[in-house]
Amino acid sequence: MNVLVACEESQTVCTAFRELGYNAFSCDLLPCSGGHPEWHFQEDMFNVIERGGGQTQSGISEFIDGEWDLMIAHPPCTYLSVSGARWYYHPEDKHLPIEKRRPHPNFPNRAIDREEAIEFFLKITQVDIRRIAIENPVGIMNTIWRKPDQIIQPYMFGDEATKTTCLWLKGLPKLRPTDLVGKGERVVLSSGKSLPKWYSDSFNTRISTEMRRTLRSKTFPGMAKAMACQWSEYIKNISAYESDLFKVSEE
Repeated sequence: MNVLVACEESQTVCTAFRELGYNAFSCDLLPCSGGHPEWHFQEDMFNVIERGGGQTQSGISEFIDGEWDLMIAHPPCTYLSVSGARWYYHPEDKHLPIEKRRPHPNFPNRAIDREEAIEFFLKITQVDIRRIAIENPVGIMNTIWRKPDQIIQPYMFGDEATKTTCLWLKGLPKLRPTDLVGKGERVVLSSGKSLPKWYSDSFNTRISTEMRRTLRSKTFPGMAKAMACQWSEYIKNISAYESDLFKVSEE
């Protein structure tokens, strides 16, 4: 089974499939941080899809036999998520209709960045792979494209944390919860607002902006394991069924 996990430098999902014995690769413009450069394509995902592989970060050429059986994509959510909406407009213009608001003084190109992010997301939806899962937080794609097929949380899969995660699915079933646990520790800010502890860590100014972004986009291991176990089993069963149908049609 050939699996491509796109926009994933952490290799969390890729490793979950590899642990089950599948031919999985991660792909991202960034180098991998998961410890397996031999499984990582550091280049444009669409080139990897079209060629069926390429040169891994470790310098080895890897090309799949046949086609990609599954793609799981984690497109960047910085400009798509609801949580980032407050950075689009000038803070003094909250009382004005959206069409009359000025750009945020610190992020004047935010609207352009968002349009590029939307275009990238929609391009992923058009990829010619039979089974696709796209993961993102709640954001504008829920209305610009369509509502997600499923919304999941880490605590549904054994990780004590909350992170509302949307899944848009093509040719795949919804994930079944595997281990319902508590929702995890929360931190109360001086404003009175509370955040999940893991998410509040991403506001630590002593670490780099890139590291904070990586923390916010993390995939929890329980989710990754559920994706690998459930979707690989589904694909195996469907493939066996289709093979039996083909044999019957030839008789």
